[in-house]
Amino acid sequence: MTPTKTTITPLQQMMSSCTGAIITSIFVTPLDVVKIRLQTQQKEFMKNKCYIYCDRIIEDICCIGQPVQNSSVGYIGQQSNRLRSHHFTGTADAFIKIARSEGIPSLWSGLPPTLIMAVPATVVYFTVYDQLQERISKNINATQKPLWIPMFSGAAARVFAASFVSPIELVRTKMQSKRLSYIEIGQAIRSLVQYQGLSSLWRGLAPTLMRDVPFSSIYWASYETLKQKFQQEQPTFWFSFAAGASSGAIAAVLTLPFDVIKTHRQIELGELETQQAKSELTKSSTYQRLVNLYQKRGFRALFTGIVPRVVKVAPACAIMISTYEFGKHFFRQFNSSKTNNDF
Repeated sequence: MTPTKTTITPLQQMMSSCTGAIITSIFVTPLDVVKIRLQTQQKEFMKNKCYIYCDRIIEDICCIGQPVQNSSVGYIGQQSNRLRSHHFTGTADAFIKIARSEGIPSLWSGLPPTLIMAVPATVVYFTVYDQLQERISKNINATQKPLWIPMFSGAAARVFAASFVSPIELVRTKMQSKRLSYIEIGQAIRSLVQYQGLSSLWRGLAPTLMRDVPFSSIYWASYETLKQKFQQEQPTFWFSFAAGASSGAIAAVLTLPFDVIKTHRQIELGELETQQAKSELTKSSTYQRLVNLYQKRGFRALFTGIVPRVVKVAPACAIMISTYEFGKHFFRQFNSSKTNNDF
């Protein structure tokens, strides 16, 4: 008896996605830390401020082009070498400097909230996707699955998953943008809710959806197209790995500008010190931020962190989809053998 897609239950789909979510999170967290540090550095430069690091705390010393009225001038000169040592010139440079100055474990900053976020998000995402595209395909009765089915199913699944875990991702992004304790994170969250309400915990959701919904549509359309082209109805582990990596890399590059803006919005957690700053943030839309970033830093700024994002996303997609497909294949065989034994 040849197993079909309908022989796997939603619970088994959830179980298949959990293992991949944990493995992927551990693997990609250092790459995520580096990407966010590079994007954070770009945001600080856009403010026209200079910074020094003192005992791992960023201190705002002066504005470029303005006189300093205290003894910090000499201190700045003394610390110029340290300032340069914390400026990242690229992905490899960021890896080395973060590990050297903050310790290797700092590359896994935000891993706990990442794991807390990844497992439920992945379960929701993959289960909703599979259920949607299977139900739609049954009603279509087409000999070949139309491209819009995986595109729509992927987009809808991403909306559910991203909205569900957005507050946790806000905390994770802030933890990865600079070295902070859980107490400092808690204080920043309380301040944010106090001044802007509970809905502020979903800050960055709009650019997240603008990044992740197209990403999911592009990714699943590419992946399902490759499956059809190579006649992989139930793909092997290595086919899923290669197809997932290719599809993820394409989607990651095309949606990177929205990832940059999402990071910029989320690292502002706890940094809104004046009413004017709060007002400016409220009025600043994703589109306005994209235009402002392009005008100030050029086209390349929209793709800051492209190397760590692609290096992160491609293998992450490869590991996740291959593990997920392997899990589903295992449960199909399990269900098939159980059915045969019943007879």
